[in-house]
Amino acid sequence: MRMRQSMAQLEREFEEEAAKEKQSRHQSQRTAVRRARVRRRARIEKNQRLRFLLLLVLISLTVIGVTVAMFQTLAWLIG
Repeated sequence: MRMRQSMAQLEREFEEEAAKEKQSRHQSQRTAVRRARVRRRARIEKNQRLRFLLLLVLISLTVIGVTVAMFQTLAWLIG
């Protein structure tokens, strides 16, 4: 009787431990996925900032270049 009871208890404990390990694995996987998403979002955001700054610089240089060319052409036509 004692042997059956201890075997049943061991089986129950094994099943409980297996369930805890499975839950722990799922939790670890969810955490890893969440961290990967956060890192990816941060990397995308950084790239977007750099692209936006580059766009602002290029637009500013274009405005300056067109303004200089316009006034030089105007001075050439008048002069």
